[in-house]
Amino acid sequence: MLKFNAFNYPAGMWLYRSCVNTFFTLGGLQFLKRKYRHDTSERMGVIPEVPQGAIWVHAVSVGEVQSASSLIRRIRSRSAYPCIISTVTPTGREMAHKLLDGLVERIIYSPFDARKYVARALDALRPSAYIAMETELWPEILAQLKARNIPAFLANGRLSDRSFDRMRRTKSFWQGVFACIDKFMVRFGNDREKFIALGVPEGKICVTGDCKVDALLDRRKNTGPEKWSWLKSGKNPLIVAGSTHEGEDEIIISAFRILRKSSPKARLVIVPRHPERALMTIASVLPYPELQAELLSHLDMKSIKADIVVVDRIGVLFELYAACDAVFVGGSLVDKGGQNPFEPALFGLPAVHGPSMTDFPDTARMDAMGAAVCVNSDSELAHAWSELLTPEARAKSFRECHEYFATLGGAAERTWTEIEACMLDRKKHEE
Repeated sequence: MLKFNAFNYPAGMWLYRSCVNTFFTLGGLQFLKRKYRHDTSERMGVIPEVPQGAIWVHAVSVGEVQSASSLIRRIRSRSAYPCIISTVTPTGREMAHKLLDGLVERIIYSPFDARKYVARALDALRPSAYIAMETELWPEILAQLKARNIPAFLANGRLSDRSFDRMRRTKSFWQGVFACIDKFMVRFGNDREKFIALGVPEGKICVTGDCKVDALLDRRKNTGPEKWSWLKSGKNPLIVAGSTHEGEDEIIISAFRILRKSSPKARLVIVPRHPERALMTIASVLPYPELQAELLSHLDMKSIKADIVVVDRIGVLFELYAACDAVFVGGSLVDKGGQNPFEPALFGLPAVHGPSMTDFPDTARMDAMGAAVCVNSDSELAHAWSELLTPEARAKSFRECHEYFATLGGAAERTWTEIEACMLDRKKHEE
């Protein structure tokens, strides 16, 4: 049994609910309505015409939806349970429609984590189980699931160093939140150690691998270079810098200018992590009159004059990786923990990244196996691209990426096996 100290869970939950209530009392709902603009009824728990008894999977945004997609496919193929998926962001909802239409009964927005909205949503859904993906731990939802005796699970669990340090400061509160979860399925051993350090009993946690790998392997089967091959300039290199963050554009553009000395016809495609940054990225090119930049939405695919194309929409990065010759994975030259290095590596392209990859702890093993390359500056990035564009390096990289992925896979299957066993065990005890 968990022991609570000064900031114990009941007191912490009371304080949490008080803060949430105060927020809504002081106009928080109007603020959230302005922020999300539409579909706030679902966020307030109003979910009509939904099948009851489904498994509710919650994934905050695009990356978590990708992880969830592989798990949902296993649930549907291995059981009779219908599924519902909720997201927080519109981009996550859009990705859910892209990957899961026809596989889930409904795609909804998750309710605000306030007592009355959560209760209203649970009254409508009456799920058989709740599965949160990665780090989506909402105290009110979990507390009410516990009170209703509905099993809750964390799948593809992970904790960044930043999240771990923050939770450790209020460890006893989070112990109470974690006590509402029946089973933790985490990606890697270091994720397991962090949860244990926060008080999760060892018997409630197991390492199942990364469901996102399974999701990407599923998508890889149906993705080829054809859709975006028109961006290439003949046989000249196409470079894709994916999921870039503020502070990286200038470094990437500088590296591209260095690369153009040896590959003068190369073209760069920059995909900002947040599409609303596209115009800011375009502005980063302005100091270099020898380079012409254009938004993807403004391109004439029959006559492309741009040296740099900036993507101003979501949902195309994976397909762009299939069509390009070398990559950079963003969020890694600034302190953001990195973005997904698996996506380009699936296509035999080593994930060139910066030093900040704490959100993807297996990157070090990717580096060691040749499926990823770490750089620290514009010159190192340009050198990595140049080296990887040679025919010999490309053939070697393809083999090394293939060998890396041969060591992975099966996480979604293992995760559902654990969840199903827990649900069956609960039914036996209830009978």
